[in-house]
Parts: sequence; structure tokens; C-alpha cells
Amino acid sequence: MRKRFICLTMAVLLLASLALNGCAAKTSQGTVANPNKITVTDMEGRKLEINAPVNRVVAIGSAMRLYCYIDGINKLVGVEKAQQTSPTDRPYILANPGLKDLPIIGNGFPAEPDAEMLATAKPDVIFAGDIVDKAGIEQLQTKTGIPVIALTGMNDGVFDQKLYQALNLIGVVMGKAQRSKEIVDYMEAIKQDMNRRTKDVPDNKKPTVYVGALSWKGIHGIESTLGNYPELEVLNAKNVADVTGKSGSVTIDKEKLIQWNPDKIIIDEGGYQLVKQDYQKNPSFYNNLKAVKNGEVYGQLPYVAYYDNLDTALADIYYVGKVLYPDQFQDIDPVKKVDEIYKFLLGKELYSQMAKDYGGFMKLTLP
Repeated sequence: MRKRFICLTMAVLLLASLALNGCAAKTSQGTVANPNKITVTDMEGRKLEINAPVNRVVAIGSAMRLYCYIDGINKLVGVEKAQQTSPTDRPYILANPGLKDLPIIGNGFPAEPDAEMLATAKPDVIFAGDIVDKAGIEQLQTKTGIPVIALTGMNDGVFDQKLYQALNLIGVVMGKAQRSKEIVDYMEAIKQDMNRRTKDVPDNKKPTVYVGALSWKGIHGIESTLGNYPELEVLNAKNVADVTGKSGSVTIDKEKLIQWNPDKIIIDEGGYQLVKQDYQKNPSFYNNLKAVKNGEVYGQLPYVAYYDNLDTALADIYYVGKVLYPDQFQDIDPVKKVDEIYKFLLGKELYSQMAKDYGGFMKLTLP
């Protein structure tokens, strides 16, 4: 009997040991095996061990908006000067006016991170978006003595897998893994919704479209566009700029637009004033375009301002979808949809302010 009791006790202890050893919280981004330590591998393949919990944070470059989606401005102890100067009507800034009151920790892009100012802020961790390369990140960590988590390579638009990886990394480090998962799931649901609505539209029923005046490293005129534009690809749209064979930002010869002569033109309202100025100089160019003649020129909210604002990019997809496929999007009110997106990601409905600043979802006239 005693022998059976001893054996049973040892079995129970063994099972308990296995349970304890297996209870580390694991994610695709890192492991929290010790409540006082978080081990992650960042997007440059660097393995980092961070003291937990993380209570003081700075987010530089493109990391700021991602951090705001997950944790608002909680625990931020500094902000780049570029986040407090024009344009300050980026959605994450509108939703978090307290950003303007935080101490400055550097100038921000295109300037290099300021190691001395970052160290003075004494964050527990630095989230670094696409602002420095791997060597620069290593150097910044050495100079500050603070773990720097690289969130880099997010170059393929709003549904980029690397973007999802960056969101998940922030979630793991900040103890907000559930929130980051909800955001990724939300974005994937939008992607699937777009495909469901448009995948069966016959090619001969799809209008050709050109999106112009897109911002990148500043505002640009009608000649600035994107090849393999992810926001159009998810709509299964016929983007005339795809014939360039290029991906990403493209500056076209304006005469190409005459050759392509798209059915519909979308103007990013960040560059709308430049388009109007160009019209004044050369009205015949624009008036020869079918879309201008037929009143098929539309404005979308600008989504590029100090990197891509994912909330606005998602909202633009629904508006452009309705412009291209009114039957498939007849149940969608773009204004209600954009406020739903802003509220989910940033906690506030922001369309009215964005429309006040830029014009909003509407037909545009030239001049």
C-alpha cells in the first residue's frame, strides 16, 4: 500500500512539473517563460530579452501609429518632433491629442534617431519602425543601453504579412497579444470581404481606374501613382498603372495617362491642390481625359503622412470599392464605414475632421 502511495505521489509530482514547464505563454513572435522576462525575435532576426512588465515606451518612425492601435498613448514617455509638427491631422494624432504634450526624443524621419535624447527619456524599450537599418538599430541599442525592437520591411501595403508581424510583436511585448490578434483578424476580414464582393465581377463589367497624386516622401501631383497597388488589388480592380510592370510608387509621364484614358480617376486629396494648379497651366490635357469629361473623378482621403496610416487606407478601399462597383457595395455607407474603422483602431470617429481638412469622399471638379 505504501509503495503504491509513493508511486502515485511521484506521478502527481511529475505531471505537475510537466505542466509548469509547459505553461510558458508562446506566440509566433516570442515567449514569456519568465514573468520577469520577455524574449522576442524582432523583424531583423535579432533575439532580445526584455525586463517585464514594460512600463515606459518610445516608438519611432512608422512604429508610432502601430503602437497607438494597440495601446493608445499609454506608457509613452516621449515623441519625435515630427509627430508634433505639421501635418498634425494624421488620425492617430487626432485621436491622441496628448501626444503633443510628451517630451521630444528626437526630430524623426528623415533625421537619424537621437541616442542621447532617447536615453534621457529612460524607456524600458524602443520600438523602431522603418527609420534605420539593422546596423543603425544595433548602434542605437549600444549607445542607449536600451532594447531596440526593429519593426521593419513593411512595404507591401495594408495587408502585408510583415505588418501583421509588427503588430504581433508590439502585442507580445506590451502584454496586449489579444488586442494585436484582434487587429490582424479585423484587417483580414476586410480583405476577405473585398474579395467576396468583387471576385465574380466579369472583366467587361470592371471600369479601368487610375489613382493619382499619391504621397510618398511628400505630396505629388497627378503623375504620382502605384503599380500593383494593394488597395486596388484586393478589389480585383483594373489598375491601368499595372502595365508599367512596376510595384510601389511610380512617377509616370503624364502622356501615359492620355494613352491609358481610364474610366475613373481617383485623386488622393493630399495632392489635390497640386492637381488643380496643374490644371490651370494645362487644362487641355485634363479635359481630354474621359474620366474628366464624364465627371468620373473622385477624391480619397490621404493615407500617407509620416508613413502609411492603415486606418485611412482601409477606409479608402471601401469608398473606392463603391465608386468602382456600386452594385456590389450598395449596402455600404463609406462615411459610417470609415468611422467604424477609426473607432476600432483608434477609439474615436474621425471622418468629420479628416473631411474638414481634406475634402472627404466626394466627386472632384477641375479646376
